[in-house]
Amino acid sequence: MKRRFLMLVAAAGSAGLLLGALGFQFFVELPPCPLCIWQRWPHVLAVLAGAVAVFRPAPLVALVGGLGAAASAAIGFYHVGVEQKWWLGLASCSTGSIEGISTADLLNPAVDLGPVVRCDEIAWQFIGISMAGWNVILSATLAALWLAAALRKA
Repeated sequence: MKRRFLMLVAAAGSAGLLLGALGFQFFVELPPCPLCIWQRWPHVLAVLAGAVAVFRPAPLVALVGGLGAAASAAIGFYHVGVEQKWWLGLASCSTGSIEGISTADLLNPAVDLGPVVRCDEIAWQFIGISMAGWNVILSATLAALWLAAALRKA
């Protein structure tokens, strides 16, 4: 397989993961936690690398895409550890921030403060693997695909 093809397949995989995450957010109504959001940004980088690869399928572009997928896998691994209680998450992930909310609003049940989404609770899983876990598996696979593209002759 040619480098460009591998790069476009990997970029399409990242785009698919982003679309899946947005689908869960907006159609299944599972709001993301802060770590879920962080896992999305590196895939944006990978998709942009795929757009560049259409015109310039260079090894450096493949490495940038691979870095994006690998970064998402690493953040996802951290998130899985938080979900499994292997380590503590960030303070912003395990408690809802009340910064900027008045005492009156905090005590008023009629005020909608929005959903509190915790990083240490599993919102959805399939065959015993959480969304963060699936992101680790799929993102690591995409990172390997990007690396194969970088090592492939044009």
